[in-house]
Amino acid sequence: MIQLRNIQLQSVHKRKFLADIFYKKDGVPKPIVILSHGFKGFKDWGVFDLVAKEFANHDFVFVKFNFSHNGTTIEQPCDFVDAKAFGQNNFSKELDDLGVVIDWVFSEEFLVNKNEINTQEINLIGHSRGGGLVILKGAQDKRVKKIAAWASVNEFGKFWKHNEMKQIKEEGVIFIENTRTKQRLPIYAQMYDDYFENKKLLYIPNAVKNLTIPLLLVHGTKDEAVPVLSSLEMKEWQPNAELFVIDNANHVFGAKHPWIEKDLPTDYKMVVNKTIDFFKQ
Repeated sequence: MIQLRNIQLQSVHKRKFLADIFYKKDGVPKPIVILSHGFKGFKDWGVFDLVAKEFANHDFVFVKFNFSHNGTTIEQPCDFVDAKAFGQNNFSKELDDLGVVIDWVFSEEFLVNKNEINTQEINLIGHSRGGGLVILKGAQDKRVKKIAAWASVNEFGKFWKHNEMKQIKEEGVIFIENTRTKQRLPIYAQMYDDYFENKKLLYIPNAVKNLTIPLLLVHGTKDEAVPVLSSLEMKEWQPNAELFVIDNANHVFGAKHPWIEKDLPTDYKMVVNKTIDFFKQ
């Protein structure tokens, strides 16, 4: 298996970010899968390498990347060492980054020979906040053929608490804790401003309702971060979507960071197998 890691890309917001490619070199054109991580996530989190290998072993070219303003850097792609960038992130920037990755796959700069890829089959996966982003991108970009949203939010604004909204309006910043590292990370008012100024483009419910390509919704019943109701509502909004609910699964389907086991957790394996079957249909 070919593993190309930490390839530098340039965001339209003048900040570099990193991407990885996993695939089997066999001269056969393969569909492409692009993974978008969630809030406080990164491309090398937990089980993402194992996920990439599973898809590559099932004849996909798998791409994962760090959003340009996720708080990591080129030098430290697994650590939130740039709090300023983290605070300056927003949904529009993340959609732009995903667009850069898709453009890259179609470009001459993509580091996979053209006889190994089928650009007519671009599939997106997003976890949590990333799920909302890939739904938005799939509704806007006709190059995207299928979407899998794992433990996805269904509206960015609904998880913002009233006291946080009040504080950010008054002080221009709020701080959230990364429970894994105990870091206090800033979120500046620009993120909220970006959402409300661009709500027509960033409103997930409308994107779901108007979606014309296949959508897979995967959720655990014991999701502690994004309730399973999020995917149940999206299934109501888009009856053609396929819903896959895993009993007792949590937000990360049994995984954690770091992940030192050689195999995926049972729930995550179910998620990956279901998504592979969905993309192959």
